[in-house]
Amino acid sequence: MATETAEPAVAGGANLDLEDRIWLLRAMLLMRGIEERAMTLYRQGKVPGSFYDGFGQEAVSAGPAFAMAPEDRLCILHRDLAAHIIRGVTPTRILAQYMGRDAGVTRGRDANVHFGDRHLGCVGMVSMLPDMMLVATGMAMAFKLRGEPRCALTWFGDGSTSRGDFHEAMNWAGVQRLPVIFVLENNQYAYSTPLDKQFAVDPVERAAAYGFAGVTVDGNDVEAMFEATRAARARAIAGEGPTLIEAVTMRMHGHAAHDDMKYVPKEQVELWRKRDPVDRQDGRLRELGVDVDAIRAAVGAEIDAATEQALASPMPDPDHVTADVFAVGEAEALGDGQAPWSGFARGGVA
Repeated sequence: MATETAEPAVAGGANLDLEDRIWLLRAMLLMRGIEERAMTLYRQGKVPGSFYDGFGQEAVSAGPAFAMAPEDRLCILHRDLAAHIIRGVTPTRILAQYMGRDAGVTRGRDANVHFGDRHLGCVGMVSMLPDMMLVATGMAMAFKLRGEPRCALTWFGDGSTSRGDFHEAMNWAGVQRLPVIFVLENNQYAYSTPLDKQFAVDPVERAAAYGFAGVTVDGNDVEAMFEATRAARARAIAGEGPTLIEAVTMRMHGHAAHDDMKYVPKEQVELWRKRDPVDRQDGRLRELGVDVDAIRAAVGAEIDAATEQALASPMPDPDHVTADVFAVGEAEALGDGQAPWSGFARGGVA
């Protein structure tokens, strides 16, 4: 099976209307703005632990999440905040989560970037990447056994492809032809290790070895990421198996807040700065006559209000530290993952 390469200029085309394209920009602006605010709060000592962001990678999470249907399930990682936003997690809950407040998604029960709202179809992450590939593969196996037209999706970095669980997930998904989408964030570095020290063959080529499609996409083009994921989901629902999507992008900040990123050549950073995904979508919409400045102002005001609300939220009550940590009683019915916009899975998926 040959590995496909998506044309760099590919965008959503007929599968995205103007409202959708605005929503994609808004999700990326919210992600960037929330993470910038969280970094400030971290430096003020209000965000415990370290902090990880996805500056420069906003399109990698926004595009794929927007292509998925409400009944699908997403395993969202720490650099993919836009997916949470698209699924309906509010800025207030996200910022409160970062600060360990009671208004956060886990109500202070887990570390700042470890969260997921199952009622919105988001599965909480674990740190040992790419373990969530196995979780997504397991969910896809359940969908297949039940005969449900649903799909699972997860993200992981290029460094994750060197671990055994990457290969285990790829193999099982290929053998069983599961409805799962793997989004490889090729962001050039696994912490401080560059690509040429990680692997001799681009990981997207490995998809063919496991018997399914691999596509390479411009990871800084949110509409191209949407379209590649929409097509992958259609294949999955049709019983044609999984897809590995390689999103070629750049991690524009260090591995975490404590990392000064001095190991990255300055010219490489400047090259990728000119390919900024937010600026690209901003330019597209301005050409279409959209008042992008008004959108940016509204997003900024929303983040300001969310910060005030999150800071006003109390810390968790220590007497209730084990509440909601362990499952008790009968399993609850999950929500349908509905999000607050009309653009779910354009192109024939309700």
